[in-house]
Amino acid sequence: MLAVYRTVKQTGTHEIVIEKSRFIAHCARAESEAEAQDFIAEIKRLHRDATHNCSAYLIGENDQIQKANDDGEPSGTAGVPILEVLKKKKLKDTVVVVTRYFGGIKLGAGGLIRAYGKSASEGLNATGIVERTLMQSMKVSVDYTWIGKLENELRSSPYILNGVDYAEKAIFDVFVKENETGEFTAWMTELTNGQASITKGSLSYLEKDWIEK
Repeated sequence: MLAVYRTVKQTGTHEIVIEKSRFIAHCARAESEAEAQDFIAEIKRLHRDATHNCSAYLIGENDQIQKANDDGEPSGTAGVPILEVLKKKKLKDTVVVVTRYFGGIKLGAGGLIRAYGKSASEGLNATGIVERTLMQSMKVSVDYTWIGKLENELRSSPYILNGVDYAEKAIFDVFVKENETGEFTAWMTELTNGQASITKGSLSYLEKDWIEK
């Protein structure tokens, strides 16, 4: 599992018009090639009357699955520009389909490359991009006398307090970066004079919006 990566925030659609042709970018997450192909098939079904439904996807921790499809446009003028946008934005597990309704004006090879690239880029920006960080849930169990001190310390720390379970003891659920669990455990142990019971929970990704600089 990657420590940090970027992907599209959600499924979204964004339309632009270039020389009277409508270009509609459809963006979605896809964690497998089958998911990407299913998404493409669904867009083609919904826009079966479109002139073209060109697509690209980038999947895998090491971008091991990369596909681009021109769907009838001149070779290399549609699918590849979409794929290049995914690479430039350093996205993973993302699929984009750009639907074109021809408006009567031919764009030429260069014009098509720019149009499909622009549609994909604007579509992804409109849909939103997130950075996902792998976090380890750490469970810190302490007597109730420690609640105030621990809560104050955690809220002013770089760690994320996810919640507190008030049971026989107070159990703090804290999100910690996977490579910082040792440091966190040592800090908690020192802070509570060794009176805290610290165990690992589950691994999960936390997301935050990413804005292109």
